[in-house]
Amino acid sequence: MIRASSEELQRFCSAVLESVRVRPDVAGHVTTGLLHASLRGVDSHGVRLLPHYVRAVQGGRINPSPAYRFTRSAPSTGLLDGDHTFGHAAGMEAAARAVELAKEAGSGHVAVANSSHFGAASLFALEIARHDMIGLSFTNTDALVKSHGGVRPFFGNNPLCLAAPCEGEEPFCLDMATSVVTFNKVRQWRQERAAAPAGVGADRNGVETTNPDDMSMLLPVGGHKGYGLSMAIEILCSLLTGMPYGPQIPKMFDAPLSERRRLGHFLIALRIDRFQDAATFKRRLADMMRQLRSEPAAEGVESVLAAGDPEKRAEALRRREGIPLPPGDAEALKQLGEAYGVACEWAESPTVR
Repeated sequence: MIRASSEELQRFCSAVLESVRVRPDVAGHVTTGLLHASLRGVDSHGVRLLPHYVRAVQGGRINPSPAYRFTRSAPSTGLLDGDHTFGHAAGMEAAARAVELAKEAGSGHVAVANSSHFGAASLFALEIARHDMIGLSFTNTDALVKSHGGVRPFFGNNPLCLAAPCEGEEPFCLDMATSVVTFNKVRQWRQERAAAPAGVGADRNGVETTNPDDMSMLLPVGGHKGYGLSMAIEILCSLLTGMPYGPQIPKMFDAPLSERRRLGHFLIALRIDRFQDAATFKRRLADMMRQLRSEPAAEGVESVLAAGDPEKRAEALRRREGIPLPPGDAEALKQLGEAYGVACEWAESPTVR
């Protein structure tokens, strides 16, 4: 397994995006989003997606230089038209708008239209949390999740994230899809020729399978509950934004790269000090986390964890030792660099573990 430092990968991603004429501010948000996911161990949404995003820019799906249009519809609400740019950039613009609204009105709610895949939902909720606010982020996706009682997908594995600032450590962060795994994870298993665990996906007939090559849909987390959450998030991200829903959404990898996806996102910022003293809130959350982690662990388990703890541990480790790149991902990035004249520093002197 080759390991590359986050600094090396940041330079590489930025240079490649610049080569395909992605506007600097947009490229910065995309690079930040990709590194954010890879550092936190969410490899399915990390740097391995850069070649796909470049093809989407070249194909016309993603607008590298958007003209955002923001309409404030009430003191705490607004609609952002992302002009078909990267979801990372549209999402960060929406997060900034939500924070602005919340500073004035106590809460900010921004519906995002005409966007694309935005990567890890935690990027935006954590950005809001850095302003001493509770951040929530949601997005829709193409039809991926097997409907409860059905044999084919209708809703996507629409993710949700809640982040809250905490005294003495990075914010609490729950970032989850409404399926057991994401389809980018299935694609990762395919590339690595690895079997999938049981209970995560089904074939074209709706029959569960552990062969990622046969998987055409995902299973919802918690059965009917995850399926219901998918629909709830679809209401926020499709109906409030005016965007397509479910089967109407072009598929990320299978649809022509000239076809724009028109994804919708929904972001919320809540000012803590409009409910409780912010310092007291953060101290109490820190106390809650400490008490939770000190709970007795089951046999064979090192310790009880809070949501987001595995990602915090992964980031600490990967900042020290580098981000692991499986051979297939490393080769794809190397070929991308060669195509655009960008050197892969880690390929010249790799750290192999």
